[in-house]
Amino acid sequence: MFTIQNDLTFAKQLSIFLSRSFRNYSVGKVIMSSAAVDSKPSDAPEHCPGTESENAGKSSACAGCPNQQICATGPKGPDPAIALVKEKLQEVRNKILVLSGKGGVGKSTVTALLSRALAHQNPEKNFGVLDIDICGPSQPRVLGVLGEQVHQSGSGWSPVYIEDNLSLMSIGFLLGSPDDAIIWRGPKKNGMIRQFLTEVDWGQLDFLVLDTPPGTSDEHLSATTYLKESGGAWGAVLVTTPQEMALLDVRKEITFCKKMGIPVVGVVENMSVFVCPKCTTESDIFPAKTGGAESMCKEMEVTYLGKLPLDPRLAQCCDEGKDFISEHSKSPTVLALKQIVAKVQEFYES
Repeated sequence: MFTIQNDLTFAKQLSIFLSRSFRNYSVGKVIMSSAAVDSKPSDAPEHCPGTESENAGKSSACAGCPNQQICATGPKGPDPAIALVKEKLQEVRNKILVLSGKGGVGKSTVTALLSRALAHQNPEKNFGVLDIDICGPSQPRVLGVLGEQVHQSGSGWSPVYIEDNLSLMSIGFLLGSPDDAIIWRGPKKNGMIRQFLTEVDWGQLDFLVLDTPPGTSDEHLSATTYLKESGGAWGAVLVTTPQEMALLDVRKEITFCKKMGIPVVGVVENMSVFVCPKCTTESDIFPAKTGGAESMCKEMEVTYLGKLPLDPRLAQCCDEGKDFISEHSKSPTVLALKQIVAKVQEFYES
């Protein structure tokens, strides 16, 4: 059992984990991943040989470069963990990255709704959720398994089961308290994600849904590097709200996906309207003055998956860890969710 309530402190356990995970890993890998096109850091000199070159950090062009020491001492060539991830996920048919450019748009809620809906509609198939929002893991609470513990066997960590065909892995299970803070720089977060992808015993899955933090940073680069080479189908579902403030950032997320070669499944407009649960009257909470997500999708040439109305009962279910789909099956949000899920499945079946 891997929790901080054991004899070892959390710090000691993480030290053991890091000693294994970083044996072949360094900050140089982060730089290499962030420049996936030509392996050159953005602040590198004109004649940079690239971080994968044997001359990295050693050629005359490297003199004065702020990355010289990292490149000279870092490992060369592809990350050896890529092959390990591919082997471990060989029985995972499809992967979905749930992304958002801005925090607070309901990305984690959409992740939970999407995974629960898939599990409900396909009881004969298996589904998993991987929470890689290292500093803000919310899936244990949203999916109703807060306080559960992760067990370790000969085949790796066993994820926590929400339903018979839906499981979850999150760093939230490794904390002694929901109030504990993870104060890590990029390399440690990347190492944790690699640990999840190589040492969790997912078994045979039809879909693995990854809940990510907002933005386009370390966690996204790490997940993209590993999933791109893992085999099977993969793609990204982007979440936004209707107002231009959120749309500005989701445009950046779409650009990130295109640059990194991530197939875009489509965009979900969350909290599109408020629907009163008693009288079903609709009200615009976030007015879409520029046409909302649908207009943006046409402009950016990506698929518009649909809109999810804001239902106050959904927030209550997330706080209490209840299954909103079962509790309120006639909610306009649930009806809209079914159409979105159908489009997502169609993308992976095509």
